[in-house]
Amino acid sequence: MFRSLRERNYRYYASGQVVSLTGTWMQRAAQDWLVLELSGGSPVALGVAVALQFLPSLFLTLWAGVLADRFDKRTLLIFLQSGLGVCGLVLGLLDTTGAVALWHVYVLCFVLGAFAAVDAPVRQSFVVEMVGPAQLTNAVALNSMTFNLARIVGPAVSGVLITLIGTGWVFLLNGLSSIAVVAGLVAMDVSRLRRPEQQPREKGQLRAGLEYVRQRPDLVAIMGVTFCIGTFGMNFESAFAVMARNVFGSGADGYGLLITMLAVGTLSGATLAARRSARGGPRLRLVFGGAASFGVLLMLASLMPTYWTFAVALIPVGIAVMTFTTSANATTQLAVSPAMRGRVMGLYMLLFFGGKPLGGLATGWLAEVFGGRSPLLLGGAVSLLAALVGAVIVRRSRSKPAQDLPR
Repeated sequence: MFRSLRERNYRYYASGQVVSLTGTWMQRAAQDWLVLELSGGSPVALGVAVALQFLPSLFLTLWAGVLADRFDKRTLLIFLQSGLGVCGLVLGLLDTTGAVALWHVYVLCFVLGAFAAVDAPVRQSFVVEMVGPAQLTNAVALNSMTFNLARIVGPAVSGVLITLIGTGWVFLLNGLSSIAVVAGLVAMDVSRLRRPEQQPREKGQLRAGLEYVRQRPDLVAIMGVTFCIGTFGMNFESAFAVMARNVFGSGADGYGLLITMLAVGTLSGATLAARRSARGGPRLRLVFGGAASFGVLLMLASLMPTYWTFAVALIPVGIAVMTFTTSANATTQLAVSPAMRGRVMGLYMLLFFGGKPLGGLATGWLAEVFGGRSPLLLGGAVSLLAALVGAVIVRRSRSKPAQDLPR
């Protein structure tokens, strides 16, 4: 099932990611807890920390794609992963020595967010260099499984460690976990990487990347759907918190179970995507079909009458959203010229994550005005509509030349 692991370089990379991503989710949980402790339990302070961590992606992700096309991605990742590790070590030292203040956390959130904003498109476009086009879908599915498994294990381990040894040591452990990724990158056999020709420095490279996407209706459709689902459909944490507390009258344990049920679905979806990759590369119908299925299933879930029926309904929601995300990611990477891959993935990641602040505000407003079910209901409707519009755009463009995406 995991044929991409036959590639020696990717085995090193994936092994490091298992350790590092677990550490990353441990730090996220510990960071939220530390902010609440330092601020006296202020939700506003927690919101500021989250905003500072995501803010750099709005300004840096597109330019990170330009860097990915111009420089060696492996070297960039060694630097970026080291920077992410140093952020964890610095915060851990400040915390364990008792010197930490809220503004320290804010500054490090911003710096960490800057490293992460550049890391994302570089890391995404590096996968195909390790495994090649034939195994890309399989590798993307495996990356998704690793991410979602870490998302479950990391916060759980962090909660235990915070109780036993405090938040500072969790940050230190996350900083040290970056060594696993860096070591894997250093140990790679560079002669086996499928490197494209690096692009020389020229004026207008970012604009050229955006123009490249604009002239491709298939990419415009995929990225439009990605933005709509990422912004309005995937605000799971905030929407589930409202559903658990305000709709079903449950507590923190009930909220945690909802996240776990979704994670069961996403893990299942990633596993199915890995198995499906054996039958060939991704297809556009899978991208838009997955998006439409997600929209319908999310709307149905929002209408479930009881807590347990809602929780169970989240499993197919997770499968559908993972079907869309893995197929959209792999399809986009396989559809573009290697010389443009970094810039295209920079735009892809910006659209996928850049709308999160808008989606978070919309979720809160809708829940406040129309009730706790409305964010999920509207998010599903927007996702379904985006999938249908995207499919129509691609269908109308099929008669035009230069359509090299698989159908």
